[in-house]
Amino acid sequence: MEFIDTHSHIYSNEFAIDSDATYQRELEKGVTKVLLPNINLETVSILHDTCKRAPNHYLPMMGLHPCEVKDDYKVVLEDIYRFLITNYYYGIGEIGMDLYWDKTTYENQYDAFRIQAKWAIERNLPVSIHSRDATQELIDLIVKEELNELRGVFHCFTGDETQARTIINMGFYLGIGGVVTYKNSTLPGVLEKVGIEHLVLETDAPYLPPVPHRGKRNEPSYIPLIAEKLALIFNLSLAEVAEITTNNSRKVFGI
Repeated sequence: MEFIDTHSHIYSNEFAIDSDATYQRELEKGVTKVLLPNINLETVSILHDTCKRAPNHYLPMMGLHPCEVKDDYKVVLEDIYRFLITNYYYGIGEIGMDLYWDKTTYENQYDAFRIQAKWAIERNLPVSIHSRDATQELIDLIVKEELNELRGVFHCFTGDETQARTIINMGFYLGIGGVVTYKNSTLPGVLEKVGIEHLVLETDAPYLPPVPHRGKRNEPSYIPLIAEKLALIFNLSLAEVAEITTNNSRKVFGI
């Protein structure tokens, strides 16, 4: 079986002491590719270095995380764009809006997403969309700004059925991670109604580990645990979930 982790920050400091062992665990669990979205200008160098260590395994993306959108975001985006046009990336991300931590930067987050979404359309690249407490706002933004050609993944989707169907009808995929395994999560019921045809797997490592690792560091080798939960939800075999989600990932990111 082959799995793809479509969203992981494996280059973060949490993996500095055992990055080689982490990589080996990924291979042992059948995780053949891991997409790495960028966070800010400070993470670009270590992101690149991580991808150079295993260039067919770790695949880079470029973008400015919404929580990193400060007053100087336009200047920062100029530097992000220079990286984008001088290196090869598999997508633009992690971009989006986060209204959980800070609502006061709403307008700047809106503009930063709009700018980067237009880059994605111009360069025919998928996006990885962060939408914490902002799923509906981003749906409305994409419609209002007429970003009709935008495609990619709503990363760490935890919305309701209506939002899920709207996102799918807009041509996006839903990124499903460890939250689907949590006891009180409403996500299994939502996914059961919308189907597996537009789902991709992700960890968001080192964050949001699946059960039974909740509260610990997450890593890409836990992807099969998320797939096992989807197998239960859709009454499919683990191999079927692996095949469907891996094919979906390949379609989205051209890998």
